[in-house]
Amino acid sequence: MTLVERLRAAGCVFAEDEARLLREAAPDQESLASLVARRVAGEPLEYVVGWAVFHGLRLAIEPGVFVPRHRTELLADQATALARPGAVVVDLCCGCGAVGAAVAAAVPVELHAVDMSPAAVRVARRNVPRVYEGDLFDPLPASLRGRVEVLVANVPYVPTEAIAMMPPEAREHEPPAALDGGADGLDVLRRVAEEAPAWLAAGGALLVETGEDQAATAAAVLAGAGLSPWTVRDEETVVVAGTLSR
Repeated sequence: MTLVERLRAAGCVFAEDEARLLREAAPDQESLASLVARRVAGEPLEYVVGWAVFHGLRLAIEPGVFVPRHRTELLADQATALARPGAVVVDLCCGCGAVGAAVAAAVPVELHAVDMSPAAVRVARRNVPRVYEGDLFDPLPASLRGRVEVLVANVPYVPTEAIAMMPPEAREHEPPAALDGGADGLDVLRRVAEEAPAWLAAGGALLVETGEDQAATAAAVLAGAGLSPWTVRDEETVVVAGTLSR
């Protein structure tokens, strides 16, 4: 059985492309066999090859770190549109730093990123500067209070009971804390929204990604925190944002 056939039998839809990437990542046949075995066993391709592509950027990643989804590029685009040169931008729940990296690649901003996972912080520091380890706003420098113009938070938003219905690659390999958003998927969003006004500059905005069925509630959460919400949709992504006026 050829490499492509093995990958296709394992359920890899883009088997030809994956075979090429695995060959490129392996320095020899022994290494290739090991990488293929990991992929056939269901490990995400990004973990196997050691990088992920997001918004045209090749970003370092490793097992135990949330894999950035292409659908989240809408969140990065909306944040980029609001970021002026020199703006303070904060990427909460940054994972490997994908959203912040995409914004900083497009606009010369002062980027700060945060994640509570030591593995995510270690990887994010390979992709973006100024990465802090801790729970949401806790590790940010106090000097940023009231100065953040763009606060982007790709918080976990999968309802707890829905985790079991996710693809095996996600539910079996990615960290549960990066997926599980609580009973309705919005527990972490509520915490972010509650604290965001203290960190946002006048006219600053908080942007998050949600599911379609969560959008109205998410907008209400932002409004309840004193933000003026709006919603942006494309084919598969919903971004809910809110601006602070004071």
